[in-house]
Amino acid sequence: MASRKHPSKTASKRQLRVGEQLRHILAEVLAEGNIHDPDVAGNSVTVTEVQASPDMRHATVYVIPLGGMNEDTILAGLNRSAGFIQSEMARQLSMKFTPKLAFKKDESFDYGDHIENLIRRNKPQDD
Repeated sequence: MASRKHPSKTASKRQLRVGEQLRHILAEVLAEGNIHDPDVAGNSVTVTEVQASPDMRHATVYVIPLGGMNEDTILAGLNRSAGFIQSEMARQLSMKFTPKLAFKKDESFDYGDHIENLIRRNKPQDD
């Protein structure tokens, strides 16, 4: 999955494994609803992918707010709450360091829709 965000970079097996572990933990933390930021509280967010840096000290978290509404506001709230989320993750993580989180919108679904629309538009019509 890492290749869809940065095609020129390939992640190691360890990075992929850690990214998937982080994704599961983050999904749990977000589902618990303990984040008190008003822009995040009460909003459902799907964690689609987590990319860990080679040194495992940073992680980019790709998310999609449910319904795609208020994306910028929710992302800003998640980034403001990153420290709290990291501390919640640390309790479940068996790593030496808890990665510093950066939340970004996952645009791969928008890109997939764009490609699908291009294919449909150029498909020959059956008469």
